Amino acid sequence: MKIAIASEGKDESSEVSPVSGRAPYYLIFDSRKLVKSIKNPFAFGGGGAGFSVAQMLGNEKVDAVVSGKFGPNITMALKQKGIKIIVKSGIKVKQALDESLKERK
Repeated sequence: MKIAIASEGKDESSEVSPVSGRAPYYLIFDSRKLVKSIKNPFAFGGGGAGFSVAQMLGNEKVDAVVSGKFGPNITMALKQKGIKIIVKSGIKVKQALDESLKERK
């Protein structure tokens, strides 16, 4: 399973971002292994971040996205792509990954 986690930093010791569309980074994990760290190009700027992030994560072929909070636009866009939404907040990326994988079993 491929999981994207909205992160405050670029490694798994970082905190899960409290926001999704404007998260500073997205960390992509495949089978528990960090395969890609993406500096979110939509973290700053005008509207449409949620749709743009959903498109970016869809292009990465993720199965699920973890963040502290999801707005209505990104929620709708991810659901349309069949990507599962997982809400986790106040924890490190590594812990969110472990919890999310356990819940999927």
